[in-house]
Amino acid sequence: MSLLGRIVVDPEVVHGRPVVRGTRMRVADVLSLLAAGASESAILQDYPYLTADDIKACLEYAAAQANHAILIAS
Repeated sequence: MSLLGRIVVDPEVVHGRPVVRGTRMRVADVLSLLAAGASESAILQDYPYLTADDIKACLEYAAAQANHAILIAS
């Protein structure tokens, strides 16, 4: 089941950057924390308004953004 519904883009919230629904927490911020080595439990402790599914949704969003077709002109 997709968790992408937890990620929203609203021009009125953080200049239209993708955020976790109902928060101002940007997907990029969650990904940066994970990339820096923060554990899921540490993120949830520091940001109690997030859930484990929110973190998974951020990862799913990033994977979807990275999975795009590459066209090569011949």
